Amino acid sequence: MKKYLFLVLLTLGIISLRIIPGCGMGVSTTTTTKVTTTTSTTTTTVKVTTIAGGGYHSIALKDDGTILSWGLNEKGQLGDGTFTDRTTPAQVKNLTNATTIDAGFAHTIALKSDGTVWAWGLNENGQLGDGTLTNRTTPVQAKNLTSVTAIAGGGIHTVALKGDGTVWAWGDNSYGQLGNGDINVRKSNFPIQVTGLTGVIAVAGGFDHSIALKSDGTVWAWGDNRYGQLGNGDLNVLKSYFPIQVTGLTGVIAVAGGASYTLALKSDGTVWAWGDNSLGQLGNGTHSGNTTPGQVSELSSVTAIAGAGGGLHSIALKNDGTAWAWGSNIVGQLGDGSTTNRNIPVQVTGLTSVAAIAAGGAHSIALKSDGTVWAWGFNDHGQLGDGTKTDRYSPIKVKWP
Repeated sequence: MKKYLFLVLLTLGIISLRIIPGCGMGVSTTTTTKVTTTTSTTTTTVKVTTIAGGGYHSIALKDDGTILSWGLNEKGQLGDGTFTDRTTPAQVKNLTNATTIDAGFAHTIALKSDGTVWAWGLNENGQLGDGTLTNRTTPVQAKNLTSVTAIAGGGIHTVALKGDGTVWAWGDNSYGQLGNGDINVRKSNFPIQVTGLTGVIAVAGGFDHSIALKSDGTVWAWGDNRYGQLGNGDLNVLKSYFPIQVTGLTGVIAVAGGASYTLALKSDGTVWAWGDNSLGQLGNGTHSGNTTPGQVSELSSVTAIAGAGGGLHSIALKNDGTAWAWGSNIVGQLGDGSTTNRNIPVQVTGLTSVAAIAAGGAHSIALKSDGTVWAWGFNDHGQLGDGTKTDRYSPIKVKWP
């Protein structure tokens, strides 16, 4: 069942009655590690470099350029040529030479070493970018797009950064999340350029908004602003079809998108957040939303951030290898052994030597320096990869095939 995420998003008004299975949307983190699994007859070495989370599925990129995925597969988002859910990792078909990965609510994206973008899964709003509205169970190439250096999944849209510093987007545009400035474009099934943006070095996706980080350390956002997630201080602007600068924020080195909120990591190791805070996802010790950036409480020395683009929790990785989380915890996605929502960061229990983090809709994923991958939270479709469909309130190791 997709009961948890649908009910939360419906309650908050992030969705109306559009039930979309599957999102992680926004942040995948990269490192190079190795895990070796042994059976009675074979020894398999899995070298994981990147992890990412979708709404109800998870993804891992191996150092040989191939991808593993697990969890919900109702729309083909696992890319294994079927619609069968997987409780342990399965290999994505017909894709090699991938260099990074990310996921939307029910679609998955990969960037190849030749600068092309490939995607699979839900495509009803054109979020795969292949010029059709046909769901795909195996990867298809986004049309007319080359020289890409970074990718990000939004709820039902996709964002890409090209080597020339321009940003391109495709999929749903109901709230202006494609950033092309045209209110008449409701969706696009091929990439279109985001207007007025140059010098961009990173991109991220929220459920219905998009974020860009420029080389000067400023942050720009566009799309849905009903909760102030664009950070311009003005709730009278309900949505923006073109990028606007986030107020009073400089020195940023990374960005991430939540369902209706946004995160930024500054060069001093502090984390800043703005937008919806109904379940504490801004981490400021309150439940009051912000229309401009505010600092996450009691958190420093952070090296990476992850927001649940289809959910309501956030994760940070500190330089000591510990992971910290805050926001919604109704199914244990904060990993502190409880189901208590937290409005300030709490440490993920029993997890050290973490090298990378990722957030799904209501689950979380970590890659340790020893090469093992761990997950916790909602597990109705096997997205934790432990061979069960049992929710976990603290980290459990992913079982490699």
